[in-house]
Amino acid sequence: MKLIKNNPAITDHELAEKLRVSVSTVRLDRALIGIPELRERLKSMAENAANNLKSLKQSEVIGELLELEPDKWALSILKTARNMAFKFTDIILDHYIYSQASSIAVAAIKAAVVIVDSMRGEYKGHAHIGDVLIARAKVGVNHDGKKIVSVRTRVKDKEIFVGRFIVEVLE
Repeated sequence: MKLIKNNPAITDHELAEKLRVSVSTVRLDRALIGIPELRERLKSMAENAANNLKSLKQSEVIGELLELEPDKWALSILKTARNMAFKFTDIILDHYIYSQASSIAVAAIKAAVVIVDSMRGEYKGHAHIGDVLIARAKVGVNHDGKKIVSVRTRVKDKEIFVGRFIVEVLE
């Protein structure tokens, strides 16, 4: 359960590998404790998160918003594809990583209009075609209508981006 909570996009095959059991064991145990399969799990999470979204339309979120507790935290995933990579490599262009982080930072705020005022970030690794980017946003302090949102993006267990966004709520 902890592995699925940390990575909602983890497959049964990846779970089996990490737990050193068969895929059928993972599926049986998952069914016994009431955890739906990957597709159903992500669909349900996305529907619940969309109901809490105020600052963006669902179509404006880069990636798929899976969890959202307004003014507290948010979680999204972005499945990478060939068209997101540099022309002659399988490395994902940095602006896709930034865009996912920026949109989840805005989505985490419960207000009608939110913009990014500034950002300080660091790329700590690379993503490759086929990787699933998992971005978690945590809303921090509020000062003069601006909030600090920390976003961490990882691929599996490897952190590839850390950003600190100052977002402004516009009236």
